[in-house]
Amino acid sequence: MIDFRSDTVTRPSLKMRNAMSQAEVGDDVYGDDPTVNELEQWSAVRHGFDAALFCSSGTQANLLALMAHCERGDEYLCGQQAHNYKFEGGGAAVLGSIQPQPIENEKDGTICLKKLEQAIKPDDSHFARTKLVSIENTINGKVLPLKYLARLRTFVNKHQLSLHLDGARVYNAATALNVDITEIAQYFDTMSVCLSKGLGAPIGSLLLGSTEVIAKARRWRKVLGGGMRQAGILCAAAKIALTENVEQLKVDHENAQHLANQLNSISGFEVNLAQVTTNMVFVKVDESIDIHAIATKLKDQDIIISPSTYMRLVTHLDLSKADINNFISALKVALNK
Repeated sequence: MIDFRSDTVTRPSLKMRNAMSQAEVGDDVYGDDPTVNELEQWSAVRHGFDAALFCSSGTQANLLALMAHCERGDEYLCGQQAHNYKFEGGGAAVLGSIQPQPIENEKDGTICLKKLEQAIKPDDSHFARTKLVSIENTINGKVLPLKYLARLRTFVNKHQLSLHLDGARVYNAATALNVDITEIAQYFDTMSVCLSKGLGAPIGSLLLGSTEVIAKARRWRKVLGGGMRQAGILCAAAKIALTENVEQLKVDHENAQHLANQLNSISGFEVNLAQVTTNMVFVKVDESIDIHAIATKLKDQDIIISPSTYMRLVTHLDLSKADINNFISALKVALNK
């Protein structure tokens, strides 16, 4: 199967499966799972935080961060395109009674600091209490510059706000910038890291932060039904994802560039190459092309895309350059028919 829908479709390697089958486990709700404990302790040190919490998903990790930073009636500022605002079921409002205040993202994915400042509510009982800024990196495949992160850190310090990073693909950002992950993590009070996208683990995300914030998040995880028992089976794969699959992201980015160049050579398909900086390719499809019919033909050949006139294709460790070439060949045949 050649699947371009997302990097969430990656499958655990044989080494991961073997590690999962042999993992030493215990009851994590009691704090007794040694593999979970080892992953959390190692991850905290690796990313420059005091503590870490293994979560079932990135959505859960982001929600726990919001609920740990904010109380009922508080507010967080985020981008209009932020995943934890737009694509996570309104969890902060539904489950945390936390008000999101979305602000339009700039074309490069950043949020204008002036607009953020204007959105901060005054200390008045008429308003929600602004407590947190949440950003995403990468966002729609775009990498936020380190200089912007430094400016944002200065901004939140000035306004006595906390700063959370939805780092679902933060390792893609670090890879694109050619820096260690700590060069990004240093600016944030909390950060989530998804393990089941480009890093290839079957399940899980990490939430990283201070000891106090992570303790609060751990309690909310239990309240939300996220207390897991022998979760070391999952953490064994997660550790391999973090220690062995980061280098693969460079290949994914190179493959995305190759895919973009190949698509640009086909009439009716247009990619802005300057925007292909990580593993996502956004392609504009001419309206004269029935992309849904094309997708059906491709699926018959075990090639899966998400058809749209503005289509996202994602490279990952289960896609090779040869797979991309096969897709391009099949796409040309389908178009000619």
